[in-house]
Amino acid sequence: MSEQHHDDDAPDATSAGTAEDVPAPPETGDLVIDAALGDLAAAPPEDLDAQLASGEAVQRTLQSRLSDLGG
Repeated sequence: MSEQHHDDDAPDATSAGTAEDVPAPPETGDLVIDAALGDLAAAPPEDLDAQLASGEAVQRTLQSRLSDLGG
């Protein structure tokens, strides 16, 4: 008699990258930065192009805000 081994800790391919797995983005109090971080968090995990585009948008937003502080 053979036993089937089920690894309950193994990731399930059907649930990888679901919305429940992604933590909510931090809130900074800056509406523009919070919106950019929200867009990044909303990018589908399986869509690398969308993730890269959102990440680049966040970088531009942060650079713009930091340059505003520089005077």
